[in-house]
Amino acid sequence: MAQQDYYELLGVEKSAGDEELKKAYRKKAVQFHPDKNPGNKEAEEMFKKVSEAYEVLKDPQKRAAYDRYGHAAFQQGGGAGPRGPGGGGGGFHDPFDIFRDVFGGGGGGGGGGIFEEMFGGGGGGRGGDRDGADLRYDLEISLEEAAKGVEKEITFRKAVTCERCHGSGAEPGSKKVTCPTCKGHGQVRRSGGIITFTQTCPTCGGAGQKIEKPCTACRGEGRTAKTTKLNVRIPAGVETGSRLRSSGNGEAGQAGGQPGDLYIVLNVREHELFERHGNDLFCEIPIKFTLATLGGSIEVPTLFGKASLKIPAGTQSGTTFRLKGKGMPSLRGGAPGDQLLRVHVEVPQSLSSEQRKILEEFARVSGDADEPMSKSFFEKAKKFF
Repeated sequence: MAQQDYYELLGVEKSAGDEELKKAYRKKAVQFHPDKNPGNKEAEEMFKKVSEAYEVLKDPQKRAAYDRYGHAAFQQGGGAGPRGPGGGGGGFHDPFDIFRDVFGGGGGGGGGGIFEEMFGGGGGGRGGDRDGADLRYDLEISLEEAAKGVEKEITFRKAVTCERCHGSGAEPGSKKVTCPTCKGHGQVRRSGGIITFTQTCPTCGGAGQKIEKPCTACRGEGRTAKTTKLNVRIPAGVETGSRLRSSGNGEAGQAGGQPGDLYIVLNVREHELFERHGNDLFCEIPIKFTLATLGGSIEVPTLFGKASLKIPAGTQSGTTFRLKGKGMPSLRGGAPGDQLLRVHVEVPQSLSSEQRKILEEFARVSGDADEPMSKSFFEKAKKFF
């Protein structure tokens, strides 16, 4: 069975930098870690795969070999030489070793498990660094804006690094001291009869240190809430449900953690004239019965201005015409969609005496007065009369 592409496993583009790779791996590793998915073999297998992918892509030489030769670079006899990313035919490292390299502490099988390591628990998680949360912002735009692209200013509140303490959580001039509850270990032991268990220190949150005097601005958290304005460029061709990522514009991290990302989720309002079907636009155009009979040209609206539409003589109500390339642009750079126009022939509801006289004469000359139905329909329906 073909091996899955390493970039696809981590959910990043081939141009991703070191920080983006690391952040993507952290998210995937947490998602599939055995501590979070006990007994789930599929999750365990995915944990191994994303760890293997990160081990290759974080190393410039291995990544270059992978980009050039693919998975064959790490197979015996492959174009890049060594059998495994570790070189010398040694194969891949233990995925828990890779996890520990990224997160610190005991990645699997021991200690307090993944959650304590990530959020201030046992052993190696005592640094207290936590990445900021990703944020979602729902933005509504018009169909015209979706067709042409637009820049919008959005306003939202988020946690930002405290300006007074610069994120340390400590009042300027004060320092951090060893936590008196856990004595710097980040964990405390509790006895429940014959069972003794370990849990995150409730005083320091697993950091092993306590702020001597908390910052008066953020009360020791290192972050404060702030209203933020951001200009967002929306490319042409987006649709309802499209997501734009603004890297690093989520909530600030704590104690040196990376900031989260901001995801803008788009909703395109319904239009009074046009319906969207993929990249094609559809609308109905009412025309006079004289134009449908005699033919001619009319100007019709598009999202990009007016366009000329030729109506052939004898056009029937419900006929659909196509304006090539007048639909929505492709978000991925392909050919734009088309605009489809279905004509609806309008029948006058009131006539002047002169108009009636002329139409009656037309009906007499054409024989419509004697045969008001088409001959083809009458032949099919005459057995019912």
